[in-house]
Amino acid sequence: MTNSTATQHLILVTGGTGKTGGRVAARLQQAGHPIRIGSRSAEIPFSWADRSTWPAALDGVHAAYVAFQPDLAVPGAPETLRAFAAAAKQSGVHKLVLLSGRGEPEALECEEIVQESGLDWTIVRCSFFAQNFSEGAFTEYIQAGEVALPNGDVPEPFVHADDIADVAVLALTEDRHQGAVYELTGPRALTFTAAVAEIAAATGRDIAFIPVSRTEFVAALTDYQVPADVVSLLDYLFGTILDGRNSKTADGVRRALGREPRDFTEYAREVAATGIWNIQG
Repeated sequence: MTNSTATQHLILVTGGTGKTGGRVAARLQQAGHPIRIGSRSAEIPFSWADRSTWPAALDGVHAAYVAFQPDLAVPGAPETLRAFAAAAKQSGVHKLVLLSGRGEPEALECEEIVQESGLDWTIVRCSFFAQNFSEGAFTEYIQAGEVALPNGDVPEPFVHADDIADVAVLALTEDRHQGAVYELTGPRALTFTAAVAEIAAATGRDIAFIPVSRTEFVAALTDYQVPADVVSLLDYLFGTILDGRNSKTADGVRRALGREPRDFTEYAREVAATGIWNIQG
């Protein structure tokens, strides 16, 4: 396949309404690529939990963006991904682009499954999303003016979801990214305390960071009615992955896109301008 013919191939975007999948889908559509949204509410439904939905969703697909929900770190993810890769190959899919997690042993196992699938592949391995503060479980914390999290002093090079989408789109539509593992981070690491301070500065509001234990963190998320599977995942991330192992920055954005990654300050300013962090109630 050449790049000139790539626009004629159908691309499945799993998680097509999520933080990264929604951005990937929008970019592909804007560039004229035919896509199929992989979600339970799509015209052709797709669910990771219901394998009977896979054949129709994969029918006629050339490449797939694989954003496993809720995360590759959850129990059963490798088995599900192995079955999906086999189904994709049987359906005639040529390429898988896997959204992976940085520093997650379970994610590495899933990467190996994709790499050994017999299909073309690209791995997009990401640090903690900046958008978790604006499109995830921490949004209401920011709105309320108090962000209670564990590990406030652990540096993390938050990655912008737009950078993830830009890399994924190239991997889906160009051959030159075959076999590449792109580790995506922001350009610098900052602690959660510092990240909240940047958001406060961007909004012009007083937003306090409150260090808490994991037990207190889980209780607070539950009080905010965050879904149980998301609570479990965040507890795992803060208790295991967000321990400093991922504090170093990586060059994946630069390697894939030929430019520097978006900075957290830029992210905070652009989101603040939308008004979604304004006090709610």
